[in-house]
Amino acid sequence: MSFTVENLEKNMAKLTIEVPADEFEKALQKAYEKQKGKITLNGFRKGKAPRAMIEKIYGAGIFYEDAANIVIPDAYEKAADECEIDIVSQPEIDVTQVEKGKDFIFTATVAVKPEVTLGKYLGVEVEKTETKVLAADVNAELDRIREQNARIVDVTDRAVKSGDQTVIDFEGFIDGVAFDGGKGENYPLTIGSHSFIDTFEDQIIGANIGDEIEVNVTFPEDYQADNLAGKPAMFKVTVKSIKEKELPAANDDFAKDVSEFDTLAEYKADLKKTLTEKKKDEAAKIKKAKAVEKVVENATMDIPEPMVKSQVQSMVTEMAQRLQMQGVSLEQYMQYMGTEPQQFMMSLRPEALLRIKNSLVLDAVVEAEKITVSDADFEEELNKMASMYSMEVDKIKEMIGEDETEQIKKDIAIQKAADLIASKAVEVAPAKEEKDAE
Repeated sequence: MSFTVENLEKNMAKLTIEVPADEFEKALQKAYEKQKGKITLNGFRKGKAPRAMIEKIYGAGIFYEDAANIVIPDAYEKAADECEIDIVSQPEIDVTQVEKGKDFIFTATVAVKPEVTLGKYLGVEVEKTETKVLAADVNAELDRIREQNARIVDVTDRAVKSGDQTVIDFEGFIDGVAFDGGKGENYPLTIGSHSFIDTFEDQIIGANIGDEIEVNVTFPEDYQADNLAGKPAMFKVTVKSIKEKELPAANDDFAKDVSEFDTLAEYKADLKKTLTEKKKDEAAKIKKAKAVEKVVENATMDIPEPMVKSQVQSMVTEMAQRLQMQGVSLEQYMQYMGTEPQQFMMSLRPEALLRIKNSLVLDAVVEAEKITVSDADFEEELNKMASMYSMEVDKIKEMIGEDETEQIKKDIAIQKAADLIASKAVEVAPAKEEKDAE
């Protein structure tokens, strides 16, 4: 096998790969062995017809396609490994010569990793994220915890109000006729959840247990049932029960119940400390993201379209795997979202492009700053992985091969580059909004 490389415009390259005639002949014989059982010729038992006879009857090219599919993957992989270009897309294959007794020749057009020209990447300015925790923040967190510890109690002495958990019977009518699927008994409905259409829940507010009321609504134009879409309906509703959340009082007793502290003041002080740490962590992540974004904006690169397509396809595969773990197929997800495959893939392009730019720029920073990954860095990352997956480090080491090791080290280097950019970034106060002139 031999090959040549031709550099094309816009970070594309063409590999012309030649497979010797004798190797292609072996592939033709393999193709014949694979297909002969499916071919019947008069005078021969099925699967026993000689190759020469089959080629004479059906033409010399009958096995060319199968033979090409046999030789192309290995020949391309070998050429891709040996050529001195960094390929970043799947190849577009084109057969240019296929003839018995001659070398098999094909081309593989691929995208090449673009060169990145870095602009300013150390000391970029980013807007500072506020980390101060206000009393309102602490009170909101306290209320959230009170909600988690709330009791659900029966209500018998008042009418339904927003936030109540009710149980209702209902039956729906259109033009005085009950419709399929419009009836329910002992149905649990939280008022204000917006799980029912239009103003259905709002109209139950004010009703008492045992009341039978009429609720008038209009189905949305895009409602899933075509026979109901856009039509006005009347529901007869009976309120069977009312329950509400009863929040515990925010006092010292509550603090003792939910924490290690004896007083509410101490508990709130601890909540403030926790919220402050959380805000600082979030601010650090935001700072890093903004700094890298600025560095990407300052850089220039020409990204070939096949590279974007490959990234989109990788994202589609990732999503399909995640959905499969949840028991949902990608096709079902797209149907639920009301999108076609082409639309779905187009929607992923902006994120794919962003991922590519970030990766290319951070790679360039790694090279510019001569960032290296030590054995200690690698071991630390393996320890994190072991903790994440609840496995022994030695087991992780047994599972990763040479390629995985190199990828982990590359990821560590990229993360170091992002950390460096963030550490050197200069935080500036947010720009004040200019008031409209009176």
